[in-house]
Amino acid sequence: MKPITLREVASACGGILHGDPDTLITSIVTDSRQAKSGSLFAAIKGERVDGHRFIPMTVDQGAVCALCEDAPDIDVAYIRVESVPVALKGIAEYYRSLFTIPFIGITGSVGKTSTKEFIASVLSQKYRVHKTAGNFNNELGVPLTLFGLEEDHEVAVIEMGISGFGEMTRLAKMVRPDISVITNIGCCHLENLGDRDGVLKAKTEMFAYLNDNASIILCHDDDKLSTVTEYKGITPTFYGTSDNDEYRAADIVEKGLDGTDCILIHGDMRISVTIPTMGRHHVLNALCAMAVGDKLGLDAGEIKRGIESFHNVGSRNKLIKTADYTIIDDCYNANPTSVTASLNTLSKLSGRRVAILGDMKELGANELTLHKEVGEYAKQKGIDILVAVGELSKKTAEGFSDDAVYFETVDDCIAQLGSILQKGDTVLVKASHSMHFEKITEAISSEE
Repeated sequence: MKPITLREVASACGGILHGDPDTLITSIVTDSRQAKSGSLFAAIKGERVDGHRFIPMTVDQGAVCALCEDAPDIDVAYIRVESVPVALKGIAEYYRSLFTIPFIGITGSVGKTSTKEFIASVLSQKYRVHKTAGNFNNELGVPLTLFGLEEDHEVAVIEMGISGFGEMTRLAKMVRPDISVITNIGCCHLENLGDRDGVLKAKTEMFAYLNDNASIILCHDDDKLSTVTEYKGITPTFYGTSDNDEYRAADIVEKGLDGTDCILIHGDMRISVTIPTMGRHHVLNALCAMAVGDKLGLDAGEIKRGIESFHNVGSRNKLIKTADYTIIDDCYNANPTSVTASLNTLSKLSGRRVAILGDMKELGANELTLHKEVGEYAKQKGIDILVAVGELSKKTAEGFSDDAVYFETVDDCIAQLGSILQKGDTVLVKASHSMHFEKITEAISSEE
């Protein structure tokens, strides 16, 4: 982090400073364990734990100031505010203003983390890139991501995730993207957003804080994004699989577990690449990275190296091979759009194909219908065995057929896996994060 003074911090968040205004801070943390010399510790009142309790510990570790709602009962500099989370957004907005490097903002219902990793991999062939770590993409994660910017960073790739209206506006106000990327508009967070039109409206709130001369990059294959024609004079750049798309792909050859070959095309630029992860949908992620890289001056060789150097993060389409099974660990999150994409990938692999699917959360009034449709889609794609887990997933099993195997809980499923799976199976494991399907992945991968 660039050093900034407590005066700057207090001014940015409208807080009342008690301490030396010229004191410099060199990091801002919300986890007391990360406090060190020069830190400002933001004491957040959580549902279970009040961060104010840990102010003395952070001081012992070298923190020079606390950002807090209640005055500390020890002798330490502090900035008092009405709301620490709100104050962090104000500080982040100010801190971002200290940088003139390109900022890429990325959102979408599905694939935003993978697309972020593709873009960062491409841009790192030419620039020193700062990117969102993991999924630090919400109203707390984005400020912390911005605070991680160092003076020698040359480009920032910031993932932005939401679940309701207004959130993207607050995120965009901090990030102020020079390039705005939206990957798709899917059936997610419908509990708050209503339908896909609501999702489109919420995601495109990002455009309100675009910088001057900004670019908008959208996936033309998405029927909702393809309706966006312009925003305040900015005409979107589209990528997709149509011959008319500015950035498009041709000669797509899926090689199962070995990735996908294709040619990425833009004008006279033709890049033959092997995308090193399975799933046809990653062709779109690679095209998006090509578009961003091209706009920031990378040549064909740099774009190719970046795409072919891609590595995904966490439990996202992660391939695990054991002596008995091939496991597609995709249990980080799930919605109908991402599940159908994973089923598409599974359906093209050899051997007996098993899908272990769990509840998809926050789908609103149509959640049961959407779960049933996923089961029907799995049957249509020729999935051999469907294992459904969770209350909502009863409908997934129903949509598949009487052949589906259903369990109420993850533990019940794990207890019976030995009688369901066979040596040589390819197993997809996917559900919303709160279902804790990582336990299933661990159980399968550890079987002797």
